[in-house]
Amino acid sequence: MSEQTQEQGPGGAGPTARRVVVAGAGMAGVQTAVALREQGFTGTVLLIGAEPHQPYDRPPLSKAVLLGKAEGSAFDVDFEALGIELRLGCEVLGLRPGDHELDTEAGPVPYDVLVVATGAEPIRLPGAEGVPGVHLLRTLDDAERLRPVLARQHDIVVVGAGWIGAEFATAAREAGCAVTVVEAAERPLAGALPAEVAAPMAAWYADAGAVLRTHTRVERVEPGAVVLDDGSRLPAGAVVVGIGARPATAWLAGSGIELGAHGEIVADEHLRSSLPDVHAVGDCASFPSGRYGERLLVHHWDNALQGPRTVAVNIVGRATGEAPAVYDPVPYFWSEQFGRFVQYAGHHATADRTVWRGDPSGPAWTVCWLRARRLVALLAVGRPRDLAQGRRLIESGVPVDPELLADPARPLKAATA
Repeated sequence: MSEQTQEQGPGGAGPTARRVVVAGAGMAGVQTAVALREQGFTGTVLLIGAEPHQPYDRPPLSKAVLLGKAEGSAFDVDFEALGIELRLGCEVLGLRPGDHELDTEAGPVPYDVLVVATGAEPIRLPGAEGVPGVHLLRTLDDAERLRPVLARQHDIVVVGAGWIGAEFATAAREAGCAVTVVEAAERPLAGALPAEVAAPMAAWYADAGAVLRTHTRVERVEPGAVVLDDGSRLPAGAVVVGIGARPATAWLAGSGIELGAHGEIVADEHLRSSLPDVHAVGDCASFPSGRYGERLLVHHWDNALQGPRTVAVNIVGRATGEAPAVYDPVPYFWSEQFGRFVQYAGHHATADRTVWRGDPSGPAWTVCWLRARRLVALLAVGRPRDLAQGRRLIESGVPVDPELLADPARPLKAATA
């Protein structure tokens, strides 16, 4: 491999690592390619996507696209003008780091620097493969298959009361479908939020006319019905499975790249993998957080938006000898469900105190998590100003007064100690 050089590009002189290949054309992959150009990279950028569609954003799939209010959600990016080569409908199959080659359906692809941004794939319901009427909601094709199902107002069973299950149930109720949500845990969002925070959300389902059945497992799925572990049968014109996702990294088997307990790429604080010249970003990678003192695996849109900037800076900076940038964000995500706008920032696992702002039975309230009198996370329901101010408090790390914090009439930013 030749040394990194300076090349003349359309924007003038700029550093280049000759050829960067980005595997994955979702948010993380697209933003990495764009950020490389924004950082002045003038070498070859090849973006490889498994789906045949123009790269698109995923959040609208469970909302506007699903309900027929939009045909798609393609990114507003002029790839040709940016000199980004697209290779779509091409699945990556393997990685041979010794040869600096990526194996794909279209043959081997050489790289000088590789960015893995293959995201996550939905976990399938065991025994439901091949049963007519069983759906996932991860891709544009999934949303387009589900759109006529909603239009026909079928009885729908949603398996899983997590974020995606709640968002789909919301859309299905809006379309006029009868909806039953089946959840194995004792509450919605059991894997994401503490019991006392998730408990008020259970009432949202009934308020919207959906049935929520907790402590309930699916025994099997039959054409037109779901059989539960207590023997009862639910009519189901369609079944939508939303029981989580796992990093899409099976194709890396045998490559020597270090994977974590969930199958994610174990990246360092600079989003570099254990292999030379291989970076990892988005849903498929975990990273060590100095802010929270633990490794984080974040399956949310904002992580796929922010991480690529660090990757691009480090690829370009390596050519100029600059110190690598550290990735240590305040995680953030949002969800629109049952007429409510839910936002979360931070990471609450290490908190030692919980403070409520407002009545959780009402339309707008916030939960704050503190550690050593510093805000480390918050969940805001219908209070976007709390979220914006709280996110800044988390980033700054300034001490807060829990008593002032608990007053919902007081701006959150005024609760500093």
